[in-house]
This record gives sequence, C-alpha cells and structure tokens, in this order.
Amino acid sequence: MNGAQVDNASEVRTRNARGEARREDLLGRITDDVVANGLADFSLRRAARACGTTHKVLLYHFGSLESLLATIVRELRGRRVQVGLSASSMGGTTLAERVLSLWPGLVGPEADALDQAVGLAMTDPARYGSLTDTALDEYLPALRGICPETWDEPRKHEVASLILATLRGLVLTRRTSTVPFDPTPALAALQRALDREESTDSK
Repeated sequence: MNGAQVDNASEVRTRNARGEARREDLLGRITDDVVANGLADFSLRRAARACGTTHKVLLYHFGSLESLLATIVRELRGRRVQVGLSASSMGGTTLAERVLSLWPGLVGPEADALDQAVGLAMTDPARYGSLTDTALDEYLPALRGICPETWDEPRKHEVASLILATLRGLVLTRRTSTVPFDPTPALAALQRALDREESTDSK
C-alpha cells in the first residue's frame, strides 16, 4: 500500500468514526426525548426537533422510522439492563435478593416508553414486531449472569426464563391495571420460590 492509499484509508476511518459518533449523539438525544415524552405521536420530525437536525439526516443515519424506533427501544433496554446489573451487584447475597433489587429499575424512567413499545408490537406486529423481537436475547443473558456461578447453563436458563416471565408480567399488569397495583405479594412469592430453588444446592 503506497502513501496515498494509506492517507485515503485513514481519511475513511476518520469519516466513519465521526459518522458513528454523530449517530450515537443523535440516538442519545432522541432516546432522552422518548423517555421524557413517550412514544405517542413519535415521528421523524419530532425526533429531528429533539436533536436539532432534519428528518433527512435521521433517515441517512437510521434508514427509516421503524429502524429508528427499534434502535431507540434497544437503547432503552440496554439502559434498563445496566441499571439492573448495577443494582443487583449491590442487592444482596442470595439470588432472590438480587432479583428483587431489579424491580425499581423496571419501573424507572424508561418503563413507560418500553411498555408503549410492547403495545405497538402487539397491535401491529407486521410493522412494529422488531421493537420486541430481540428482548429475550437482551434480558436473558443478564438474568443468567446473576444466577449462582455453580449452576450449569441449562439450570441458569430455566430460572432466568422464570424470572423474566414473572417480572414482565408484573410490569405489564402495573401498566394496564385500572386500579392501584401493589406488586409486593407477587414479589414475595417469587422470592420464596427462588429461595427454595437455591436451597436445594445445600441438600
């Protein structure tokens, strides 16, 4: 490779890095807007206003409204996972204690937008199915990671699947209930079930 080719390759890498940095900046600004205002009436023009650009710039970076929405939802889930992992690392010594420490993060700032994304995927799966089709792949590894290290992978997967199904059910019940919903009894039952599961290790 001669000097000119090296210079061209370096210039391309620089442009790519700048483009990726710009994309990440736009994504962060739009995601913050969605956290604050939800997904109702979301559009490319609203997203453009939130980050001070044009809808054409967003189409260049994200391709389409649906692709942008899917990227935002993955970003929101990523934030939720990071909050959960941080909480669980300080949440206690037992699996049940670590799992219960996740609950505040599940009803945190990202909750409304993520719940709305589930609603969109349920009502129009052909258009919005991509908003939820990677959720299991994003949540389950984190939940397997807080299971006891001595468990084998199939057992971790089984228990993580139970935890995820229970917590998602509680989140949706909280969202759709027309009366005040108290998750405490259900979380207490989940804690007992996980304590029993973990106690079998000492038998």
